[in-house]
Amino acid sequence: MPRALSMYRTVVTPGDRVKFFERVQSREAHYKSAGCQFWLFEEAALSGAFIEFTEAPDAATLKAAHLAAVNPPLDPSRIYTQVDLGDVVAGLPPAAERGR
Repeated sequence: MPRALSMYRTVVTPGDRVKFFERVQSREAHYKSAGCQFWLFEEAALSGAFIEFTEAPDAATLKAAHLAAVNPPLDPSRIYTQVDLGDVVAGLPPAAERGR
């Protein structure tokens, strides 16, 4: 099965940064305990503009982690799966359709 990824953007006001980071630390702990990776990035040119990435070994793991989250994403079904460029060039169907 291909790796799976979700991305979520948010803008945080300066007065809400401390609470935001507390919530993000809790989310990170949840996703890591569910077998996922979690990253938070802040836009270099716009303080307070964040994007969260959550990655899992497959879409089922990521979906389950989203559904079990205390504060699940607004759209937990928005999951991206990894594209194998070698397969694309070879004209093969997506890995998810082939069961890998």
